Amino acid sequence: MENYNNVNKSEYGYLRVASCVPRVNVADVEYNLNAIIEMVTQAHNQHADIAVFPELSITGYTCGDLFHSSKLLNSAWDAIEELCQFTDAINTDMAVVVGAPVRKGNEIYNCAVFIHKGSVRGFVPKTYLPNYKEFYEKRWFVSGEESLECDPIGSYCNISEYAAFGTNYIFEMGNARIAIEVCEDLWAPIPQSSKAALNGANVILNLSASNELIGKHATLLRLIQQQSKSCIAAYVYASAGYGESTTDLVFGGNAIIAENGNLLCEGNRFSREPQLQVMDIDIEALDNERRLNTSFVDCGRQLDKNYIAIQADPMSYDDVEAPSAKPVDLELLHPVKRLPFVPSDKDDLDNRCEEIVNIQAAGLMRRLEFTHISKLVVGISGGLDSTLALLVAVEAFDKLGWDRSDIYGITMPGFGTTDRTYNNALELMRSLGVTIKEISIVPAVEQHFKDIEHDYANHDVTYENSQARERTQILMDYANKVNALVLGTGDLSELALGWATYNGDHMSMYNVNCSIPKTLVRYLVSWFATKAQTSGEKTTAATLRDVLDTPISPELTPAENGEIKQKTEDLVGPYELHDFFLYNTVRHNFGPKKIFLLALKAFEGSYDAETIKKWLTTFCRRFFNQQFKRSCSTDGPKVGSVSLSPRGDWRMPSDASSALWLRECEEIDLQEK
Repeated sequence: MENYNNVNKSEYGYLRVASCVPRVNVADVEYNLNAIIEMVTQAHNQHADIAVFPELSITGYTCGDLFHSSKLLNSAWDAIEELCQFTDAINTDMAVVVGAPVRKGNEIYNCAVFIHKGSVRGFVPKTYLPNYKEFYEKRWFVSGEESLECDPIGSYCNISEYAAFGTNYIFEMGNARIAIEVCEDLWAPIPQSSKAALNGANVILNLSASNELIGKHATLLRLIQQQSKSCIAAYVYASAGYGESTTDLVFGGNAIIAENGNLLCEGNRFSREPQLQVMDIDIEALDNERRLNTSFVDCGRQLDKNYIAIQADPMSYDDVEAPSAKPVDLELLHPVKRLPFVPSDKDDLDNRCEEIVNIQAAGLMRRLEFTHISKLVVGISGGLDSTLALLVAVEAFDKLGWDRSDIYGITMPGFGTTDRTYNNALELMRSLGVTIKEISIVPAVEQHFKDIEHDYANHDVTYENSQARERTQILMDYANKVNALVLGTGDLSELALGWATYNGDHMSMYNVNCSIPKTLVRYLVSWFATKAQTSGEKTTAATLRDVLDTPISPELTPAENGEIKQKTEDLVGPYELHDFFLYNTVRHNFGPKKIFLLALKAFEGSYDAETIKKWLTTFCRRFFNQQFKRSCSTDGPKVGSVSLSPRGDWRMPSDASSALWLRECEEIDLQEK
């Protein structure tokens, strides 16, 4: 497929970060500086916007009482000055953040040093100094909280008269607002990054020197992911590695990048070689998420109200000039999931499927018990959605200890029904032990055509929708007859596209599939098939696998040589594309151009740019134009982070215009390469 080069990362809301773990030689500043310069060059060549190095990386973390040595401190200053000169010489827009001991008056601080365009823009001292067990940092350093007012560090530092010094600075690079904490600051009950995030920081850098212990790495990963989730921020972590003193401790060298609770990448621990992890983080997604999360906003207000904001000033930061917008070959490094609703790990998928079915079944069980109704009516077509609904109904009845025969499965063959779907519907109901009812819709619909004077040979929308509404009428009326609820079968993807007949299959008394997208429906049915096979229900398993292999179709037009002629994905587009568009539209609030860019990466080799643009335009048009169907949709349980319930997650007027979105679709240039 086309390779879209020369795309500016910042245009799509991305910031490229690098977590760097160089080899060190304890107290050998010249060696360490050269190692840092080498990795700065590598990060610069990979178009990184920020390169982050470990705590005290200029000197090494394990220098001990050597931190009191003027020789070591002066050498560290000289190295920082040389590093500034180097970044200026290579004319990089990249910010470099290194760790160094910083002397301020008679005090020494364990600092992160923020270097940009040849000068130090700020020093961020470590706040929480461990002074227990193997760490005794208070022997050498002063906490940043104990420093004087956050003021310029002064010319006596021989670096920059205007460099900011303090813990309450946020560095701006375009839309990225960057805060820094050092190692232990993350492990405190209220991390510095929490306060920084509530004051606007969306990227957190952590310069660390964390030794290895049994089980500590797993705890660290959970902590970083949780902190990035709580802060709705990106978290870039670089920790000391090979070369630190092994007198009492071993440092594995962790290079970790996370974003809003998701681990994007990590390096190889215990490597003798330097570790460089480069990743694009999505600033736009983070900012969009924060706007949606009212708890995050309210927490920031509460923090300010209680005077516990960052030091005394709730918003004090140093402006850092944004890198110039250079066109680069954007081989997007941020992971893009092809099937965002489906876990990629097999174990996760199995656990997820079980959890989803439990949610669906629990919702249905409660609705049945509340209404004092112990019977269900389900329309069974032999397709994926009705199959899943029936399986969930059986699960709910089994949990309640009710007889499956009180589930009435009604198959309603029509003009387009094929032997394959008809037989699968009957076989599935037989194997599950539900009550089977067969009612042909053909006579009733033919009579209806006569009543409304519609030509049977005209296979238009009236021809199709008359069949869908007749089926719904049968289900509703039969439910009245046996005192049952009609169980809906339509899925989330169909709701998004409006691919349902209004007051036809669009309507039911409860819908367990309403927040299950089509791509996930397939995996759930497959999970049930495996479960049936394992428990010896081979007929059920075989039927389910044939349902999975059957083309998706409403079967509303006559078959051709006994085969399905009307295939949904030929008409409305591939569901895997539409589910991708849906997730990124609703979950991340991205616009069409960015979704198009992400789809190119996710579906490379499967769909070309023209096809993606075509179906993206279709999605945007239908998503807006079909809102009126969602505005009166049936109750049903929310399962994942995306739901279109008009009573909860998605509230949009039925007459909202799609003009802005369609215009942006039109502006997508297929010749841009």
